[in-house]
Amino acid sequence: MSELNWSRYLTEMTLAFHILFATIGVGIPIFISIAEWIGIRKNDPHYTLMARRWTRGFVITVAVGVVTGTCIGLQLSLLWPEFMRFAGNVVSLPLFLETFAFFFEAIFLGIYLYTWNRFSNPYRHWLLTLPIIVGSSASALFITMVNAFMNTPQGFTLENGKLINLDPLAAMFNPATPSKVAHVLSSAYLTSAFVLGMIAAFSMLRGRNNDYNKKSIRLNMITGLVLAAATILIGDISAKFLFEKQPEKLAAAEWHFETGSRAALVIGGRLDPVTHEITGAITIPNGLSLLTSYDPNGVVVGLNEFPRDEWPPLYVHYLFDAMVGIGFYLLAVPVLFLLISRVKRWNAYNRWMLGAILAGGPFALMAIELGWFYAEVGRQPWILRGYMRVAEAATTNPNTPITFWLFAALYLLLGIVCLVVLSRLFRNKPAELELEERRIIL
Repeated sequence: MSELNWSRYLTEMTLAFHILFATIGVGIPIFISIAEWIGIRKNDPHYTLMARRWTRGFVITVAVGVVTGTCIGLQLSLLWPEFMRFAGNVVSLPLFLETFAFFFEAIFLGIYLYTWNRFSNPYRHWLLTLPIIVGSSASALFITMVNAFMNTPQGFTLENGKLINLDPLAAMFNPATPSKVAHVLSSAYLTSAFVLGMIAAFSMLRGRNNDYNKKSIRLNMITGLVLAAATILIGDISAKFLFEKQPEKLAAAEWHFETGSRAALVIGGRLDPVTHEITGAITIPNGLSLLTSYDPNGVVVGLNEFPRDEWPPLYVHYLFDAMVGIGFYLLAVPVLFLLISRVKRWNAYNRWMLGAILAGGPFALMAIELGWFYAEVGRQPWILRGYMRVAEAATTNPNTPITFWLFAALYLLLGIVCLVVLSRLFRNKPAELELEERRIIL
């Protein structure tokens, strides 16, 4: 296997592992802040305990995320040296700002952890969650700007194979930035809501049918409904961006080959690699035209308008469909939960509903993975769209296979340690026991 493929696989593995912790790291602070605020406002110890327990788990995931994030920065130089040589001066500013945002978050997280019950006015402690939210979200903002730049590069002039007249701010605020940043943040918040809801649902299915878990589920389903609707809306905006700026990526996702109006929306199915005939798919007439331009007669550019060697891999269709399907599942679950909750004689915490919430956690994480794979694979064959191909950017170092297995061992170790620590952190101290201990102390 070539050094190029080893570099691809190592980068894919690193991103796939890191994105889980990065997503949690971005989303959880929002819910810690909401829970503590409700706990203070209602004088409800259950919500205050949620904030405490979620913070303890959050710290563990942040620690792992720091390691894997550092690995990504290292691999940019190790695996893709030509890209960094070509565009490193342009992306260095958002990469630096991402590091600064993390330190900003870490400083206030440390202060927040060690100042519980240290203020006469508890709202002062709650205010410390705000810079943590700003830092974690800003970290996602800056790193997503780098990815957006790779999709719609600007802020420079190409002359004799080199980038000159650099404008880092123009590069950061490129056309892809608004939709990508919005989608990354909303999906991170949504995923965190379902991960926290999953934990409470799992506890209830194991027999811990208490108010703490019920309040946690209700909080996460209410916020999950809002965030799921927002994520779907932003996803629609992202599709329109692709229609205008990256039509080949949208066409590959929808298996749309011929430019024309009244383009159908294709869901699932099988594609003949030679004739491009689609069988077994659900086809919505005019659906793609309506999705991209709100006009059934809207013209959608087909893949045949582009050279074959610039086509993204056509399996991105399945990545896109699965991601969208999970998005609608994550909208349906809180809708169903809240509808059942309004009927007094029905139990919204029945086993079927808890099972659906439990499944939402893994599904949400899977959607994050699918979304990022679609974003990266759908840009192929470019690492910097229109300027540099992936094959041109990769290292020629013959030691890449050894590096791959070393990092694989590191991620396996980190994953096991993280799961063991999180399990031991809460397994022997369920929420109701911890709440009772605090009542005795107070």
